[in-house]
Amino acid sequence: MKQRGIFTKTRRDAPKDETSKSAQLLIRAGFVYKEMAGVYTMLPLGLRVLNKIENIIREEMNALGASELNMTALQDSETWKKTDRWDDEKVDNWFKTKLKNDTQLGLAFTHEDPITNLMREHINSYKDLPVYTYQFQTKFRNELRAKSGIMRGREFLMKDLYSFSLNKEQHDEFYEKAKQAYFNVFKRVGLGDLTHLTFASGGLFSKFSHEFQTLCDAGEDLIYIDEKTGLAVNKEVLTDEILADLKINRNDLVEKKAIEVGNIFTLGTRFSEPLELIVDNPDGQRTPVFMGSYGIGLGRVMGTVAEIFADEKGLNWPINIAPFDVHVLNLSVNDAECTKRAEEVYKLLNENGVETLLDDRDVSGGVKFADADLIGIPYKIVIGKNSLGLGADKVFYRRKGETTEDTEILLSDLIEKISNEKK
Repeated sequence: MKQRGIFTKTRRDAPKDETSKSAQLLIRAGFVYKEMAGVYTMLPLGLRVLNKIENIIREEMNALGASELNMTALQDSETWKKTDRWDDEKVDNWFKTKLKNDTQLGLAFTHEDPITNLMREHINSYKDLPVYTYQFQTKFRNELRAKSGIMRGREFLMKDLYSFSLNKEQHDEFYEKAKQAYFNVFKRVGLGDLTHLTFASGGLFSKFSHEFQTLCDAGEDLIYIDEKTGLAVNKEVLTDEILADLKINRNDLVEKKAIEVGNIFTLGTRFSEPLELIVDNPDGQRTPVFMGSYGIGLGRVMGTVAEIFADEKGLNWPINIAPFDVHVLNLSVNDAECTKRAEEVYKLLNENGVETLLDDRDVSGGVKFADADLIGIPYKIVIGKNSLGLGADKVFYRRKGETTEDTEILLSDLIEKISNEKK
């Protein structure tokens, strides 16, 4: 893609109504546009990042044997009444609306209820189990106070997966596989070393749920980590009875701030019983299906990566989710030789599967360097009158807090290097 073809522009100043570093930089760099508090438009660069996160998650969910669907955001109140989740006194973050005939509808904040209702049409016997299905879907939550940019919104994209098993044993087997799939996701987006499986409240569903918490000084959650085992516990559930259950010595725990980037729940029969998702088991007895729920907020992952890897110059994307792999800066767009070389590099990289952004704008070199640092693409190739005779292109690698230069690298070597990094 050529930069003149992208309509968005960078901003020098941070928006005054955003306090988080990630929100400020994503807006300044032209990745997102703030429509209102908690509601953001994904601009072309931001959408490229979000799509890459989505594709990584999709690959890992498919590897679990889950099938993808897409459910409606508009919800029938009757389904939610059966599970006692329609009343605003019980669930306080609904967005609700009405049809012209005064029938009340809701904008879904999650999908356990409707997916259970849907499965009544498809699951009738133990022979139909297990079933695993997921979606990427916009959720709506009427948060009292939206903050932290795209990490806590009122409208946001979520991956939610639901498992339907005959019994707890069958469920537990899948649940453990889902844990590993989640670790695979966070490793691939660049958060693996910082993300901990964290015991949290299971609410009405079970004694524990599991959160995936990424260590970050800007995090809203406090977790306690056993650095010997890597296990972590959310402060909200930390009691002497629970460090006993988990066989953790409380003196070994270290308090850290963290951001919740995913969670998984054992639901049991909480939804299958009221919605009558009942099957015949092998003994001919009627039994409610045993369920689980597994969520990842894509915007939250994107915002967390932005928050953690950014530096004083701007964003700094890991290679697997960067909007582009290489940023080519043509410093002399009015020079025929420079423009020819820039186009050659751009064409060669793209033909070899290296996603490349060519800065072909007629602006100063200083502006191009500043924008490149702000946008945060991992590799930068600088082409100007002084670089044409080098025999190799001048390549810079963007690392947090530094920029390394390698003037000897050939394009063929760069292509191979990027390919290896993405594996």
